[in-house]
Amino acid sequence: MFYREALNLAIDEMMEIDESVVILGEDVGFYGGNYKVTEGLYAKYGEKRVIDTPIAENSIVGIAIGMALGGLRPIAEIMTANFAMLAMDQIVNNMAKLRYMSGGKIVLPMVVRMPQGVVKQLASQHSQSLESLFAGIPGLRVFTASDCITAYHGLKTAIKLDDPVVFLEHTLLYFEKFDLPKDSFYNPFKARVLKEGKDLTIFSYLKMVHDVLKVVDKIESTLNVSVEVIDVGPLNPLDLETLTNSVKKTKRFVIVEENPKHGGFGAQIVSSILEECFYNLDAPPLRIAGEDVPIPYNRKLELLSIPTPEKIYLKIVEWGKQNGL
Repeated sequence: MFYREALNLAIDEMMEIDESVVILGEDVGFYGGNYKVTEGLYAKYGEKRVIDTPIAENSIVGIAIGMALGGLRPIAEIMTANFAMLAMDQIVNNMAKLRYMSGGKIVLPMVVRMPQGVVKQLASQHSQSLESLFAGIPGLRVFTASDCITAYHGLKTAIKLDDPVVFLEHTLLYFEKFDLPKDSFYNPFKARVLKEGKDLTIFSYLKMVHDVLKVVDKIESTLNVSVEVIDVGPLNPLDLETLTNSVKKTKRFVIVEENPKHGGFGAQIVSSILEECFYNLDAPPLRIAGEDVPIPYNRKLELLSIPTPEKIYLKIVEWGKQNGL
């Protein structure tokens, strides 16, 4: 199943069982969404529940907030996280805060979905990874979807929650295929152990999870070690229990993230783990992240600015040899 199809299935199933679920955004209706995530929903549920909007991101989120206040469960689609900057007033000052500022009297069951990340030559204004920005806003839950299981179950849970959720997808994953077993279970508040190991833990999320998995066998073979791979999943709240349990077992950890290293979300993961596991470590942590530059348009420079499977392999092997592996 395509990743976009898992998202579509989650929305479809929730709209079918709950008439209060509506979706709004640019081209989500007749066109079926820029990445076809909402394909078929307009024909099935009509224009009152699948709502095309003008190119006006602050209004899309603001209207969704009003819908949630009025008793609906809106899903606001922002075409790309880069455009969410235009909606930050609504996201930061209203969406994240209304429940707290009302002393819990107002619930805000709404989701803002958006893809992010480096695609292929979309240049700096369309290639950003902004998870640290959203995860740093108190009052928001922030989920990431790295495959069909996390996309399907994570989005369904996000829609059911009475809290506002920023649901982050990766643009390059929409047309990738992943398994979605019928009996699959996923708790969107928990990190997932994708591969067990005993010598080293690698944390990642979104597309970088797959870049790690592409080279993990090669890392194990070169260093003669057993590697544990964990999809971090939720960024706020962070599942620190699963993360620290793994580090206490392996004694070493690496974070692979696409966002720029300075201020990137990996710094939060390092800080949280060190507070719990400092004396369990046999080596300093390693962060493999994007460079601290706006993403270039030139393809060669673009690839130099982000982690790639080959870079992940080389950096982990070098770090491993320097730290007793």
